[in-house]
Order: sequence, then structure tokens, then C-alpha cells
Amino acid sequence: MSVPEITRSDLAPDAKTRFTVALGDITKFPVDAIVNAANSSLLGGGGVDGAIHRAAGPDLVAECRTLNGCKTGQAKMTGGYRLPARHVIHTVGPVWNGGDHGEEELLAGCYRNSLGIARQHQLKTIAFPAISTGIYRFPAEPAAGIAIRTSLAESRDGAFEEVIFCCFGEEMAALYERLLPQALADV
Repeated sequence: MSVPEITRSDLAPDAKTRFTVALGDITKFPVDAIVNAANSSLLGGGGVDGAIHRAAGPDLVAECRTLNGCKTGQAKMTGGYRLPARHVIHTVGPVWNGGDHGEEELLAGCYRNSLGIARQHQLKTIAFPAISTGIYRFPAEPAAGIAIRTSLAESRDGAFEEVIFCCFGEEMAALYERLLPQALADV
């Protein structure tokens, strides 16, 4: 198993939670939970969703069938099965329709609800993909800003040891590396 490349790691000002930008395949992270940018059926699809389902094996889709789908902005948790992550938190990001249809709040809900589930189950390490920035066409910079701001706000209580922003490509990793230090400085 190849280990993801860590590109940058910063502590929040309260020094309780480490925020990391990593370049790599989210299915390789040995964390308490990885987040799946799922579709509303939770039964697999393309992109990160398909990669997670393939890596986890058929037991993941079997458990997902029992969850009755998921609404946009919400999240549900399953086991990790064949993944090095113990759990998968599935969240449904919004499709970008110009920004006037509540997309920003729905995307923030994905991060807030995923972290809420992680907190409820006392999970300490979590890795997020860039939710909605693929075929759902959410513009990368505003999506990264929402991801970082929401994760910082939801981590203020020190419930998490590490929040990882897992970027599949170097361009997305560079964007997170640029935005994260400023967000940390603003806290």
C-alpha cells in the first residue's frame, strides 16, 4: 500500500487539532474515517465515490443499501471494510447551479454533518476529499474555502486530533496550501 504524500500540516491556534493538506488517494489513509463524496443513493458511482466502493469491497454497498440513501448536505456512516480507515462517512454534496440555489450552505452542511458524526462516535482523525468539485462542478476555490472554514469552526472544541484535506491532484493541493494558513491566522 502506498502512503499518501503529506504536503503541509498546520496546527490550529489552539494547538488541539492539526489540519493537514495531503496529496494522494483517500482510500489509502489509515484514519478513523474517510469521507465519501457520495451520490444520494449511496450505492457507488464515479470519481472518489467509485474508488471508495471498489477499495472497500462488496460489504460496503451491502451496508449502504440499508441506509435508504442520503439527502444533499447530510451525512451517514458505515464501516470501512477493506479500507485502512475504520469508517466511511458518506455525504452528498450539492451540484453547482450558479451559486444562487443554496449550494454554499449545502456544501458547508456536508462538512459540518460529517464532523458531527465523527464527534458523536469519538473519531479523532478524518480525511475529506474536495467535495462537489468534480462532476458536480462546484468551483474549486470557494469549495476549498468552505471546507477549511467549516472544519475549523467545527473543530474548535478540540474533539479531533487531525483533519486532513486529501487532494487527488497537485493543483487542488496547492489551492488548499494557499488558503489554509490564512484561515488559521484568522481564527
